Amino acid sequence: MNHHKILRIVSQYLVLGVIAVICVFPFWWTFVVAISTKGNMFEFPPTFWPQGVSLANFIEVFRVIPILAFYKNSLLITVATVLGKLVICSLAAYPLSRMAFRGSKLILGIILATMILPSEVNFLVNFISMTKLGLVDTYTGVVLPNVVTAVSILLLKQAFDEVPQDLLDAARVDGATEWTIFYRIVLPLITPWLATVGILTAVEAWNEYIWPSIIIAKPEDFPLSAGVLYLRGTYGSSTRVIAAGTILTVAPILVAFLFTQRFFMRGMDGAVK
Repeated sequence: MNHHKILRIVSQYLVLGVIAVICVFPFWWTFVVAISTKGNMFEFPPTFWPQGVSLANFIEVFRVIPILAFYKNSLLITVATVLGKLVICSLAAYPLSRMAFRGSKLILGIILATMILPSEVNFLVNFISMTKLGLVDTYTGVVLPNVVTAVSILLLKQAFDEVPQDLLDAARVDGATEWTIFYRIVLPLITPWLATVGILTAVEAWNEYIWPSIIIAKPEDFPLSAGVLYLRGTYGSSTRVIAAGTILTVAPILVAFLFTQRFFMRGMDGAVK
């Protein structure tokens, strides 16, 4: 191994290390603030290690807000959103990939065009739609606008595109219906892509707070991401308690992602190919 190759490898790891530190630092600093009871958190340079370690701030979060109920609400919304998106987006992506029909390219173009619009643009239209459907202040109203996204449809379409056509033709010759091909043959083959869409959707649904705050009127029905904002009103000057609430919000989805990242990487690897 020559000198230039070693230098290139070392420089790559240094760059990756710097990126990792930049990504991890906000979470680490928040964690340090949450478990500390001493020190000035706003001093410069900032303190990177906890001082006066205690779980008092976390206990205070459980005392002030019904965080277990918020956890339950978030879990319900996240599971419903993930299942709904996997079903609807896969049903939308399969015809675009494997069925020839008039207007398919136009539909695909419209789906692509929606990607340039920020999600906030849809809030007014979605709220009017949910009002007309009588779904305001319901979890259905929270979930329904989020079960279809252009990114998920395009990712699953690409997954369907990679399934060998000969396999589908052989199934048709054996008398399999299109539904049987979709459900029994194609879906099991694209499991890594389904896992990728599911993980991305779970992270997005768990962290969503603007739309639930708009559509849900009863505070006790808020998901965790929205309910923890009550700490800002109750403890506007207690940054440590707010930081503890933030950690309790982020930690579950972070742990879940760490345990499922291999499925995510397999799906993304297939998407790149």
